[in-house]
Amino acid sequence: MITRASVQFHDETVEIDLSKPIDISIPLRFDGKNPNAWYVEQPKIEPVKFGDWVGSVAEGGDVNFKNIWFSPHANGTHTETVGHVTKELVSINEHLKTFFFFTEVVSITPEQNGDDMVITKSMLTESLTTTAEAIVIRTLPNSDEKLLKEYSHTNPTYMEPEAAAWLRDRGIKHLLIDLPSIDKEKDDGALKAHHIFWDTENDIRYDATITEFIYVPNTISDGTYVLNLQIASFENDASPSKPVLYKIE
Repeated sequence: MITRASVQFHDETVEIDLSKPIDISIPLRFDGKNPNAWYVEQPKIEPVKFGDWVGSVAEGGDVNFKNIWFSPHANGTHTETVGHVTKELVSINEHLKTFFFFTEVVSITPEQNGDDMVITKSMLTESLTTTAEAIVIRTLPNSDEKLLKEYSHTNPTYMEPEAAAWLRDRGIKHLLIDLPSIDKEKDDGALKAHHIFWDTENDIRYDATITEFIYVPNTISDGTYVLNLQIASFENDASPSKPVLYKIE
């Protein structure tokens, strides 16, 4: 079994222990205890039924064989492409082609701006200290309430467009955050931070992604990690995902 690996980033080579993954995704649950947003129902899972046959061993079937209904954008950890905001279909499966990245985990305390809580450019410039190609943002205060919170109609924290522009210009390709969106919940469909991060008005960054609804426990320290960004092979603008961190030895 391979448990250790050497990873090179620019001129630096580091060691990671593959036997010690740090999963920062939120499991998709079917008991009503799932984070949720955008006014959609909780995910559902049901046995397939054909006449008298049922896809549930517990109900007398010979196998477990189930249908699952969920929305990637609303029901848990997901990774999305610029196709989230374009007329054309931009598939996450087609455009996310590499899966390991140097990343920096940062903790940020949003500030009050009128009725809103926001993440500003200055917060990021003070927190991001490396040349990592991905950033994982943990908002403070941080609690396991994020694992099951209903965000619809709550006006969650969001990122100011200037902050998204700064991340883009710094070369961040993969933005991961513990919120349902980097944009304001009700903004008349503007999604300014999304558009700016992907640079949709200029040279679209098809290889850049945004991952939302992660959860970074307080036991994980801020700092530099290797990120493994895992997705399902969905030909869709977004996929449920499983971002995993590896501590640099």
